Amino acid sequence: MGNIKMKQTKTKQKNPKYIFVVGGVMSGVGKGITSSSIALLMKARGYTVTALKIDPYINIDAGTMNPTEHGEVFVLDDGDECDQDMGNYERFLDTTLLRINYMTTGRVYEEIIRRERNLEYKGKNVEVVPDVPKEVIRRIKVAQQESQADVVVIEIGGTIGEYQNIIFLEAGRMLKSMHPEDVSFVMVSYLPTPSKVGEMKTKPTQYAARTLNSAGIQADVIVARSDTLLDKKRKEKIGTFCNINTERVISAPDVESIYDVPVNFEKDMLGEILSSLLALPNHRITDLSLWKKFVAKNKRTKKEVTIGVVGKYFNSGSFVLSDVYISVLEAIKFSAYQTGVKANIQYLSAQDFESGAMKLSDLKKCDGILIPGGFGATGIEGKLSVIHYARENGIPYFGLCYGMQLLVIEYARNKAKLKGAHTKEIDPDTAYPVIDVMPDQKDLIKENRLGGTMRLGGYPCALEPNTIASKAYGVPCIRERHRHRYEVNPDYVEKLESTGLVFSGKSPDGKLMEIVELPNAKSGFHVGTQFHPEFLARPLSPHPLFSAFIKATIKGKKK
Repeated sequence: MGNIKMKQTKTKQKNPKYIFVVGGVMSGVGKGITSSSIALLMKARGYTVTALKIDPYINIDAGTMNPTEHGEVFVLDDGDECDQDMGNYERFLDTTLLRINYMTTGRVYEEIIRRERNLEYKGKNVEVVPDVPKEVIRRIKVAQQESQADVVVIEIGGTIGEYQNIIFLEAGRMLKSMHPEDVSFVMVSYLPTPSKVGEMKTKPTQYAARTLNSAGIQADVIVARSDTLLDKKRKEKIGTFCNINTERVISAPDVESIYDVPVNFEKDMLGEILSSLLALPNHRITDLSLWKKFVAKNKRTKKEVTIGVVGKYFNSGSFVLSDVYISVLEAIKFSAYQTGVKANIQYLSAQDFESGAMKLSDLKKCDGILIPGGFGATGIEGKLSVIHYARENGIPYFGLCYGMQLLVIEYARNKAKLKGAHTKEIDPDTAYPVIDVMPDQKDLIKENRLGGTMRLGGYPCALEPNTIASKAYGVPCIRERHRHRYEVNPDYVEKLESTGLVFSGKSPDGKLMEIVELPNAKSGFHVGTQFHPEFLARPLSPHPLFSAFIKATIKGKKK
């Protein structure tokens, strides 16, 4: 993947610098994008940067969390299942992060208990303070050492004042007391403008700043999220009552795209402010030239393609929760921008096609259809009917993980004449289990050892020449990230291939089917991947398979 180019020569700093990002007033205020943007700004000043996320959950990782409550589970190359903000960090920094860059309360306590049981504390009394904050600091420093980073950005999840994140704030305070010139705190807060009042209010931010003070921490920078730009009066008020210089109050209004955020931050000289706070050389220029070109191109793009994303996790009460598929949606956008169009993404519920709330003919408005990963029986027949409709009506189709397995099932039922073909995940007694559990997963399922035990992380894949996949990638072997327990059953590969399906990507030993495609599809693109290509899509280097999919939708639209 491409890199953001800087004019400066990179030089290692004598002492690594640490920037903590914390949130005030409410959740969902934008800490993840703020952290990602700060990391990008520091990288654009020529520093080596890494980013960490601290989640205040007892869960060991994000793999067992309900996506409708927590959002997407992002998978790192080393197989760690983590928070979706880790995906934002990788996309903004165009880098590969490690397991050590993600921690939860459960993960921290698990390590402390392991060490205590192994007598690594040498018989001393192990206490919440200072031993838990010390373990947090240790993990932060290990992440810095692994990446040899000049600057480490640490996002503390949750909201200031919550019981769950007090211990992590204490870790930040302790690190600041040990390295006063090497640690800064950025508080992301929210300034509401009540519709009946008509005035932007700073009081919630004042309370958040005082709550942070009660943890022994003074915010060095306040990023003020709001509907509109902050005026001078609001900045001065925050500066006065939050004990901070006015120029360190950074306005963060709602924007059209999250990729505008680092550009707006640079207008308020946030990179220079943080460099000054951390005693970093201030003569460096922030070079965001390639990033700005990307943002500008997105805004100039007028032509559209309509992409129907058919999932089962969109509905959350009365709201649509698109964060469940955030990496997929961003990957679509990156490739659309690259090919000169804008993606008009339609969120389609698989259950609606089963209940009749939506008709398959409604899919005619889509230039392309994508079914992302997932688990379970909910909406499965709706998805299968969508795939069948796309294949029969020449609409480009792209299936990811479960979306690939369903492509195989639909083809087996309707073209290979394997009536009732299914996945053993849903129908253990199916006569034709074209999708079966991986052999090394069977014992894990029997023993109910489910957390963190799927096929996870990056694996190599060999491509068959002269296929859609090989033409898209342009190389004979690739590496992609996985998250699944079930695979195409090798007993049915020959039968499926004899009826026209092509397995264009396989594990190097030829045993696992990684990519499937239909070369004679009416649409020119009927492809599924067992892996999750969305995890490697970047703003400045879109994923080749997503780009091939978008090109097929453009071609179909012209027809």
